[in-house]
Amino acid sequence: GDNANLMVVLVIDVVVVSVPLTVEAAEPVMASCPRKDIPNLEEALEEENFYLTTEEGEQGHLPVLILKLKDSKLKQRPAVVFLHSSYKCKEWLRPLLEAYASRGYIAVAVDSRYHGERAKYKTAYIDALVSAWKTGQTMPFIFDTVFDLINLIDYLSAREDINPSSIGITGESLGGMHAWFAAVADPRYAVVVPIIGVQGFGWAIENNRWHARVASIQNVFEEAKNDLGKASIDAEVVELVWDKIAPGLRDKFDAPNSIQSIVSRPLLILNGEKDPRCPVEGLEEPISRAKEAYSKANSSDKFKFIAETGIGHWMTPFMVKEASDWFEKFLMI
Repeated sequence: GDNANLMVVLVIDVVVVSVPLTVEAAEPVMASCPRKDIPNLEEALEEENFYLTTEEGEQGHLPVLILKLKDSKLKQRPAVVFLHSSYKCKEWLRPLLEAYASRGYIAVAVDSRYHGERAKYKTAYIDALVSAWKTGQTMPFIFDTVFDLINLIDYLSAREDINPSSIGITGESLGGMHAWFAAVADPRYAVVVPIIGVQGFGWAIENNRWHARVASIQNVFEEAKNDLGKASIDAEVVELVWDKIAPGLRDKFDAPNSIQSIVSRPLLILNGEKDPRCPVEGLEEPISRAKEAYSKANSSDKFKFIAETGIGHWMTPFMVKEASDWFEKFLMI
């Protein structure tokens, strides 16, 4: 129905902001991103589609999509890497790529492991997760894509048209996790904006709040439950699956320990206050630690956490605008 007059209240530390609540599909949300008014934008943009080889084998071919303005006064431009959510692909991010490219960025998107061009059939991603549980030979949930993103920034940093010290990274949901861990793994990602991705995996197990996250990739947990002879998925099953498909995810690489690795690069974490997959209660400790670490580094202005009131596990126009403003502040300099 018509929701134009509905409002929610945002609490940003002690600042209270009111914004319209819009219930939209993801593409219109992305299309809300600020863009420069350029006549015939499509004609003004140059598109590149190519592959990088990150390792041997079929999944070692990383499909890359880049959009940029054909004409630029800058010899080297800032770049932003955009990462899609589960079961999507790099082309799905085109509204964001176009908006950032119109404002002078080189906008980059890739397909994560077993997504987009790297998914040869519909259930490829789920099957890869199940295989990882059974064999422990791959890490398709997060870490294999992070490995690709390290290789990607090798390439981007060497391009003549990109400023190697001005490369940012962002993503939504699964892409938010990829952005988070890529920034932890590689300090060359200079500005970081994970959207509805940062969460406390260990906290969720300890506090029985793992159900929504598990439901997003239910099949692998069902397979593990059966293999372990359990009647139902429980905290032990969840713990064992994370340890097998993403070792360290619930402890040494979890939010309380890993976010501090990004200090003192500009980091904006955007979440929904009612997101069951990324419970905000599970972020109290990591956010507190991050604030302290940024403060000690005299960089308090470079860290911000926003949990948008009343919002579940979806990206909003407010988040898109906040991310855009963050990159504009710290990357477009």
